[in-house]
This record gives sequence, structure tokens and C-alpha cells, in this order.
Amino acid sequence: MPVIDRAITFPKGLNWTKPLGMTQNTPPGDRIAKVIARAGLASRREAEQMIQQGRVSVNGKVINSPALNVTPEDKVVVNGKVVGTPDEARIWLYHKPVGLVTTTKDEQGRPTIFDKLPEDLPRVMSVGRLDLNSEGLLLLTNDGGVKRKLELPSTGWLRKYRVRVKGQPKDENLEPLRKGLVIDGERFQPMMVTLDRQQGANAWLTVGLREGKNREIRRAMTDLGLTVNRLIRVSYGPFQLGQLKSGAVEELRRKVIRDQLGLESAPEVKSAKPQKPKGNTVRRKPRPNRAGKTP
Repeated sequence: MPVIDRAITFPKGLNWTKPLGMTQNTPPGDRIAKVIARAGLASRREAEQMIQQGRVSVNGKVINSPALNVTPEDKVVVNGKVVGTPDEARIWLYHKPVGLVTTTKDEQGRPTIFDKLPEDLPRVMSVGRLDLNSEGLLLLTNDGGVKRKLELPSTGWLRKYRVRVKGQPKDENLEPLRKGLVIDGERFQPMMVTLDRQQGANAWLTVGLREGKNREIRRAMTDLGLTVNRLIRVSYGPFQLGQLKSGAVEELRRKVIRDQLGLESAPEVKSAKPQKPKGNTVRRKPRPNRAGKTP
């Protein structure tokens, strides 16, 4: 079969290193919502809402769409204040007590974790949530990008909980949790579950999971006929609750953040002493979390 040799002339002005249909020139800078979140003023979703509400201007002009890239040369103003240099990414460990909700505001007027955090703490966001009746380790960060990274299912970090249930389950009764459940049409991924000890009418379990669906452990236990009457998160990936007292906050050192997340720009923290919460909240002394002993 003869080879046909044809000369092809490409139209001028097109970048033929990219497939047709793709944007030829990407605007410089970062998305405006990302810049606002990186500055510690709001989460990216909150920033997008601010923009839609007309509370953000760029170079003197109010914008109403988050589909805009800005550079350090642009003047971004949020609620009348100029957005300065973004704060360095920081992470804190917080021992959430029972009785606080993990939201900035609560429609029912219940106290939130943000009502009890130390006054000298900068604006922070929670990584995931713990419900009203749950306690233990909650990660806080001033960086929206870090928050999303830590919450992504693809991160695959194991979260461990000490769980007290009413009843006297046998190890074989817990096997459905290890295989994965389907509750009300919703698929729950397999959990790591060990039966630690029986204490009267209650049993203590250690539960590990890699996803964080709403009230996942409580719903799974209820499906097995067990009632959770205490739930304590003791670790989130490599971060441990340890002996951090209820209501206390401790900032992670730069080396720990760098090693675990690769955040090279994280600031060096000279002191990582736990900070006292606001108010006269009663702090319970955490009991040992070792397997086989009541936490």
C-alpha cells in the first residue's frame, strides 16, 4: 500500500501541545475563594458564599462569582478589610468534651467548640466532626486546603475510637462490622473491631474506620442491637489523643506537620504546651486508653 505524504498547515494562534477544546491560556494566580481560605478568613465554601453575597471586591470592584483567579498584585477586600499575606498552615490537637457541637453556630443555641477554644487561638476550622455526645481527638487548622486534604477519603487515614456499648456481645456478634454493613440502603465499609473487656452491663470495644459518615459507629452498633453510651476518638491517622486533657488544645510542631503532611512552609512552634480552654468548664481527667482497660 503506497504511503501518502501530505503537508498539513496548522492555523496560527493555537497551542497544538494541548487537545482541541482545552483552554489554551490558563489565567495566572489562584482561585479567589482559595486565596480567602488560605488567608484564614473562611473555608472555601464560606468564601464562595461571601462572594455571592457581594462581600468581596477585587481591585475596587465587587465580584459576584468565585470563577476568578487573583495574584499577589491584586487587592482583595473581604468585608471591608484587605486580605494580607496568607497565614502559614498550622494544625492543633483538641480534646473535645461531651456536650459541644462542632459547628460555628447552632440553630438550637447549644454551645459549640468555638465558644470554648482559647481566646488567643487564631481563626480555625475543624477537620471533620464529632457529634454532641462524642468526645476525644479533633484536629483544628487555620488552612482550608489542609482541612480538605485531611478529610479526603483518599487519604485513607485510620481513625480509632474507644466505644462503650450496653450489652454483652460475643466476638462473633461483631463479625458483620468487619465485613461491612448496609443500613437503610447506605453501604458502610468494613471496620476494625476488637472486644476489649466486659464491665458489668457494658462492653468496651476498640473500633477503627477509614471513612467518616454521619454517626457511623452509633448507627452500626444499633443495627447489631447494641447501644453506644460512650464514644471517644483516640487517634486520627498518625495523630494521637494521648494524655491531652478534656478541653485542652495543643499545637503540632513544624517537624511533625512536615513529616506527616509535607507542608514545608509550616511555622516552627517553640512551645507546644496545652492551652487552657475559655471559661470555667469542668475538665475530666482522661482514663488510660490501653486495650483491656476502661478509658
